[in-house]
Amino acid sequence: MRTIEHMSLREKIGQMFVTGFPSTEITPELKEVIEHYKVGNIILFSHNIDNKYQLGELVTELQQWYTTHTGIPGFITIDQEGGRVTRMPKDATNVAGAMAIASSGRPENAYAAGRMTARELKALGINFNLAPVMDVNNNALNPVINVRSYGDSVATVSQYGIQMMKGLLDGGVMSSLKHFPGHGDTNVDSHIGLPTIEKTLEEIEQLELLPFKAAIEQGAQAIMSAHILFPKIEKSGVPGTMSHTIITEILKGKLGYKGLVVSDCLEMDAIKRYYGTAKGALGAVKAGIDLVFISHTPETVKEAIHLIEEAVATGDLDEALIDAAVTKIIAYKAQYATIEELDYELVGCDVHRRANELMRTETICLMKGELQPIHTGDEQVLFMGSYSYRTDLASSSLNQALSFPQYMGEHFNTAYEIIDIDPSEEQINAALPKVQGYKHIVIGLFNARENKGQLALVQKLLAAGCKVTAITLGRPYDLPLIEGEFCGIAAFEYTLDAFKSLLPILNGEVVPTANITIQM
Repeated sequence: MRTIEHMSLREKIGQMFVTGFPSTEITPELKEVIEHYKVGNIILFSHNIDNKYQLGELVTELQQWYTTHTGIPGFITIDQEGGRVTRMPKDATNVAGAMAIASSGRPENAYAAGRMTARELKALGINFNLAPVMDVNNNALNPVINVRSYGDSVATVSQYGIQMMKGLLDGGVMSSLKHFPGHGDTNVDSHIGLPTIEKTLEEIEQLELLPFKAAIEQGAQAIMSAHILFPKIEKSGVPGTMSHTIITEILKGKLGYKGLVVSDCLEMDAIKRYYGTAKGALGAVKAGIDLVFISHTPETVKEAIHLIEEAVATGDLDEALIDAAVTKIIAYKAQYATIEELDYELVGCDVHRRANELMRTETICLMKGELQPIHTGDEQVLFMGSYSYRTDLASSSLNQALSFPQYMGEHFNTAYEIIDIDPSEEQINAALPKVQGYKHIVIGLFNARENKGQLALVQKLLAAGCKVTAITLGRPYDLPLIEGEFCGIAAFEYTLDAFKSLLPILNGEVVPTANITIQM
């Protein structure tokens, strides 16, 4: 592994950047920034991944480029939180999300999920997972964290998040906690806007900071910043990622954190629209960020590197800050970015799949009412629901073709009806005659708070005297919006794995034992 004494300024700055590309093969643009700008790290998304074999070959080729042109292996990073934020292919083991796992009531499930995930990532050469989420989701209207959080209490988030972190580290990959100093109390998605939290330092010390503080005490090695304004803490009008107060004075100073500090993606609108991505990168480095994510556009990385080089040349940025960051990066790469033989057999192996199925069944919550078991071929049961569609940029594209009612109808050999994601009054009135003759309607809800037609349909079904089982395939906060007597189930995500975990619950083989970790 090279040391900073033998690196040029360009080489050192390149180690501080993470970028991405839009396809399953390395693009000429990416090759250029690796070769000429010495960019030393990558982030992988679903659009880069077809299957485990293609992924392993891609990672191998990426590392060949890094070692050839920078002399240092790369951080191969990924957002593999579990649940709805999943990048790994279908032939891998994809665990449940944070809130689902916490609802199982078993912290050991969080550890097992982390270790299982890490072992499969490492088996394909991926060495850095941007998880777990340590945000306390104390805002039911939060559009971006929500079920990605372990719950709305400090104790739950700390306990389960630390277990996930330990599982990832024990499994051999880096783990980045996110999103410091806390993204749980927002009602704006920083992918498409700039959230503001009107809290003082004293207030976040009593809530948001506590899970991070606990994880730091347990050996946290990387922490991701949040693109959020805290005007009562940072007076200069910049978000956390660009705030010297938040990153250096609070995280590194007050909390005594010595590990890597990484940015969330600077191409998110919270930075791109309000500050500019390249200028945001310079601001992040000045604030004390060690590893800067510009996750999609290598051309923008070049612009950012030029800005940082210019800032060093003019004395606007102390090169010692860069040296300190790169020294940490190289030290962690020596530990985690070792290039080993890939193990395709481990990825999606039977042992992992069986363990995951058992864990997932333990996450299903009976929130309200009584379950009525569904029997194969029951002509009195009708499944209803919409297709899912992506409502935020953090979601995976793997499951967009899934249909809850079709999957369930075909499995149970019963009738099913696919509805619009937000059915109009006219569509609802057209659907009502189709339920006549069915005594039990099982409807999958997906982001019903925003798509109020789903709620209107459920109310019409209840008014018509139907027995209704409503299953949230996303945010469980949708269930209290329904008035009347019904059976309510929280399944947390619109994925094939979640559908499968519902089967033994719905047919009565398994009694659900999970308890939700949020106040409803």
